[in-house]
Amino acid sequence: MKIAVVGTGLIGGSIGLAAKARLGATVAGVDPDPGPALTAGAIDSAGTLEEALAGADAAFVAAPVAALAEAIAATLAVAPPGCVVTDVGSVKRAVVASVSDERFVGGHPLAGSEASGAAHARADLFDGATWYLTPGPATAGLRLQELHRLLTGLGAKPTILDAGAHDRMMAVVSHLPHVVANVLVEGASDALGGGEGLPLTGPSFRDATRVAGANPALWGQIYAANREALLSEIDGTVERLRAVRARLAAGEDLEPWQADVARKRAQAGREDAELHLVVPNRPGVVAEVALTLAREGINIGDMSLSPSTDMATGALSIWIAADRADRAVELLAELGLAVS
Repeated sequence: MKIAVVGTGLIGGSIGLAAKARLGATVAGVDPDPGPALTAGAIDSAGTLEEALAGADAAFVAAPVAALAEAIAATLAVAPPGCVVTDVGSVKRAVVASVSDERFVGGHPLAGSEASGAAHARADLFDGATWYLTPGPATAGLRLQELHRLLTGLGAKPTILDAGAHDRMMAVVSHLPHVVANVLVEGASDALGGGEGLPLTGPSFRDATRVAGANPALWGQIYAANREALLSEIDGTVERLRAVRARLAAGEDLEPWQADVARKRAQAGREDAELHLVVPNRPGVVAEVALTLAREGINIGDMSLSPSTDMATGALSIWIAADRADRAVELLAELGLAVS
């Protein structure tokens, strides 16, 4: 297997190390300065896009958020017909909307580090990490399946999600927390007159502000790329803070509120159900299945697609949370697909 990594920083370098260590892959890198990745052993060779993509089975575009669309287009222009191309950007809707190619699957690994650069890359960075996949309408089922299995081989847990839903969710669980962390640090600094360093703090403040000020160049791009979803979440948070303030000002007991939040934060384990169906051989059908389920919050934990001998249909097996199986069957029926 040959993998191309376009951008050999922390994430690209970690993909290279994991692919070499776990899959025995040959990894070719593309980067203005590939030296650190070569030194770290994250890539076997460095060269132009054409050189790196020659004979590649998969390509990971790990460019900055603002440069992703251009880098993906350039990669697809030279990628072989059977090469699956994905990216690792944390904002997906605009990128996925800009690409109409059956080989492309949007991607976003929930993994990283306080440090940056290939010198800090690790083969185990993706162990147990959720890796979101956001296929577009044109994505070929076989390419989606290949990437799903490849990411599993890297140690990640791929989850298929609609690109718009991904961006709204990331605004809630990632982008808004960064904004709030920054605001908390600003507030603490202002409370001390703005000229003093922050005092020693307890674990609550340290934990809540761990990401404050992280990688300004990267996060400035992320805020801009997910502007609309982030604005909505900031507005919602302001309203919730006002509601809590009003309850506190009125002398209300906030213990039930605290307990309710604790219940919502708790996460239960899940059991999987395996569903089997036959799908027609047409572009985007597997992506349509995945996205239809994803819009209802039903994530595919694993999948398998086996084309029929005449290539007219394919036997598709998917694994989902058992408690959502009945709803999944209903949704698939609405697509004209029967589950056996």
